[in-house]
Amino acid sequence: MAERKHHKQNGHLGSRKPQAVYLHIPFCTNKCFYCDFNSYVLKDQPVMDYLVALDREMELTVEQTPPGQIKSIFVGGGTPTVLKPDEMAYFLKSVRTHFPDWSDDIEFSMEANPGTTDLEKLTVMREGGVNRVSFGVQAFQNDLLSGIGRIHNTDDVYKSLENARKAGFDNMSIDLMFGLPNQTLEMLSESVTKALELNLNHYSIYSLKVEENTLFHTMYQKNQLPLPHEDDELQMYLLLMDRMKQAGYNQYEISNFSKPGFESRHNMTYWLNEDYYGLGAGAHGYVGRQRHMNIKGVNPYVEGVKQGLPRLDSFPISKEEAMEDFLMVGLRVMQGVSKAHFEEQFEDQMDVVFASQLDKMLNAGLLETTPEGYRLSQKGILFGNDVFAEFIGSIVTN
Repeated sequence: MAERKHHKQNGHLGSRKPQAVYLHIPFCTNKCFYCDFNSYVLKDQPVMDYLVALDREMELTVEQTPPGQIKSIFVGGGTPTVLKPDEMAYFLKSVRTHFPDWSDDIEFSMEANPGTTDLEKLTVMREGGVNRVSFGVQAFQNDLLSGIGRIHNTDDVYKSLENARKAGFDNMSIDLMFGLPNQTLEMLSESVTKALELNLNHYSIYSLKVEENTLFHTMYQKNQLPLPHEDDELQMYLLLMDRMKQAGYNQYEISNFSKPGFESRHNMTYWLNEDYYGLGAGAHGYVGRQRHMNIKGVNPYVEGVKQGLPRLDSFPISKEEAMEDFLMVGLRVMQGVSKAHFEEQFEDQMDVVFASQLDKMLNAGLLETTPEGYRLSQKGILFGNDVFAEFIGSIVTN
């Protein structure tokens, strides 16, 4: 997604209206073994009740905080593409109704499962304004896919991409994963080869994280999860970085690669610590240095909206925490963090606020200076979590 301008209201609260929207569709055909997202198996769920409630939350949200011109919309889940065509049309009409002012180059992304995207549904998506689809492919070996609980196979991937092109989509991304149970370096290499043969604009390639409340976590605790050795996982990451670079893709963030100009604009909103609406069950939002999390369950969310905004929690972010977040998320991006952007947001100097942490990371060879500020070094990319942890709770307040 193209890069966003570095203006934000955090130094002067309220001077900039939100321009990014996240919408959560929590339904799935089944629960993947590694997934800890707020998602529910579709069978017997009140889908239309949910979409009506989501429409109402959009209405209440824009009444409370009117939007600016919308630059990015991202629909995640769950699997948003499990919606039937008529449900999808209703949902997309809601979005257009409540967020009507779109920039000419809006990026409107929707996550999709290759097993849930026929031509009719993709056509409804395209007609409703979606112009970017992100397919959760994960791997190109069917044994690996079934071993992580995915319902699609590799044939579904090719068919879905063909259908998307027929429906008029020319901006697509796929997700791959590494560090999967029983995955070898050769398997990852084969997946990267097949992914690159698709000649897409964008690839996200994530390492498996074993999260609590997942089947994989239960298996891990019982020593039944055959994960690659961490040395092999490091080799996988090095391989994919090298292969993507050779193919002409820019690694613009730790896990994300794109052709020039096709960086994920919505994700850049997060990484630049900018405001975004978060709508739907379990969604998180960040507006005017206030974070919120919505009620998670489908029926509790639907009931919650009847009383007003369906908040589970809402709390202000202190200036100190916002500054720490700025460094933690901003350093994920390969261009690094900008001193001028920091000063514009916070009316403080990054080199003063984080003098000791920056010196420590520079001396450790994990950060390097840029004309604008700081970025991860090549070594720092491999040990990013160590760098990010340095800034958590690092500002001592009196």
